[in-house]
This record gives sequence, C-alpha cells and structure tokens, in this order.
Amino acid sequence: MKRQSNPSPDWYFAKLKFVLLLLGLAVLLSCTKHSSLPVKRYPFTGRIVSLDKPNRSAVIDGDMVQGFMEAMEMTYKVKNAGEFNQLAAGDSIIAELVVVDTNDRDADPDSWLENIKVTGHSTPAVKPTAQQHIPATGEEVPDFTFTNQNSRHISLNQYRGQVLFVTFIYTRCPFPDYCPRVGALFAELYRQLMANPALAGKTHLLCISFDPEHDTPKVLRDYGFSLIQRHSPAMFDRWEFAVPRAADLPQIADYFALTYKPEGGLITHSLSTVVIGPDGKIINWYHGNDWQVSDLVKDATGALHAQG
Repeated sequence: MKRQSNPSPDWYFAKLKFVLLLLGLAVLLSCTKHSSLPVKRYPFTGRIVSLDKPNRSAVIDGDMVQGFMEAMEMTYKVKNAGEFNQLAAGDSIIAELVVVDTNDRDADPDSWLENIKVTGHSTPAVKPTAQQHIPATGEEVPDFTFTNQNSRHISLNQYRGQVLFVTFIYTRCPFPDYCPRVGALFAELYRQLMANPALAGKTHLLCISFDPEHDTPKVLRDYGFSLIQRHSPAMFDRWEFAVPRAADLPQIADYFALTYKPEGGLITHSLSTVVIGPDGKIINWYHGNDWQVSDLVKDATGALHAQG
C-alpha cells in the first residue's frame, strides 16, 4: 500500500493566502455595500441635557434640522471619543448630523454627530418646582422694595402707569445663555423702546440681582454701562438695576418662580422675565431665555392700547 506524503509548507502557505484573500474580499464587499448607502449631512445645533459615557451618547435638546426633522429632545451617538470627552451637560454645540439610510424599510436610518464644537458653556436649566408660585396673567404684583444703582430705595408700585419689564440677573454670571444673553436682550429692548416715541415715555426696564452680597449699587451701575457699551447715566431714567435685601430675596424669588443656588462661588439659577402692566398686574411671564424682544414689545403695545 502506497503511503500518502504530507503536504509541503508551500501548500499550506498557498492555502493561507487563499483564505486571507477571501476574507479581504468579504471586507471589501461589505465596505462597498455600506459606502453605497445614501449618506446625508445636516448642520446641527442644540444644547446638551445629559451624557451617557458608557454608550458615548448624549441627550440633546436639538433645534430644527432644516429638511430633516423638527426641533426635539432625543439621544444622539457621538463616534469620536475626543469630541465626546469635551462635552458637558448644559453646553451649546454646533455639529454635523450624519444620516445613513438603510435598504430596510422597517429600520430607522443610522445617525451620529461629527465635527462637534462647543459654542457656549452653561449650567443645565433649572425649572420651577411644583411647590413654587408661578406668575399668572392678571395677578397683582406685591410691592417689593429694592436698592437701585444710585443707592436709592425703590418699590414696584412707583412704576404704576407704565409698562414695567422685570428680569433677574447676577453680574458675575459666566454662562453665555443665561445672564449675558438676557442682558443683551434687555439692551436691545431698551434701544427699541427709546427709538419709539409711542413707547419711550410709557415703559421702564428693571434688572434685579439675586446676588446681594456682591452686586452693590456701584457694581450694578458699572454693569449697566457695560450693557450699552458707554458711560451714560441718563440710561437709568428708563432702565434701572437693583438688588433686594438678602432677607427679602427668598420671598421675591418664590413669587417670580426664580430658582437659585450658590455653588462654588457661582450661582446655579433659572431665568425669569415678567411684563407688568400700568395697573401693576402681570401681562406675561417668560421662563427661560426663549423669548424675543419682539414678544415684550408686543406685550407692551397691547397693554398700552388697552389702557387707551
């Protein structure tokens, strides 16, 4: 009986090359198949609500993606670990939303974010608690008292007969989407009101600080000048900056649904802006920073028209 000889080393090497060739071909076909799927890229902006580090994903309050989806809060994947690690809850971002469609009609498109850039750092929005008072339209506002930028005592009742715009800030706030944004909006509101003869003499602006330990009258005065970018004491005839006594702050904050909490030298806080009519009653209350100057001008115009 003739004994079979073992295959030579060259035979094993040739077989190994053949297997590797098949594997390479399979990978190439897979990549070719994936690259042939429709890929779309959309400009994306939003604010990070929370991060899931193990899954490298983020819950984001996204703005409308033109031609693809409405504004909504949902979870997004981030493929680049370096980009993900730079993110924090409360950040405002711009990015590219990459969407890869599948050939399966029953499956959702695969999507993720790329080229992420942080455009602003802020603390997550603090919403009023269920126990807090919520300012209601038609409700008469208490006559709270304050000290203004000129060290004078003022009270809300002294503005009766005018539309009073009130918002809350603290001058050290470093978060672009909070006090700096509200201050800039009030600066634009001030410019528009002063340019409108029908509103200029019948409206008043008031920024109230919830940082009485730091925001002295001088600090508030300088802060006001910084918002209009010039030293003009005449501005305070129509736009004042004030601070309550520390003992009165909790009651004032509760009435206006303002949440604040000192943390490590900063103050985590919500935003509260209210429009008060000539009769001292609330016309409108805005929580957050989503309102526009035109909203407040419309409120004032309507109130003054109704007054006759």
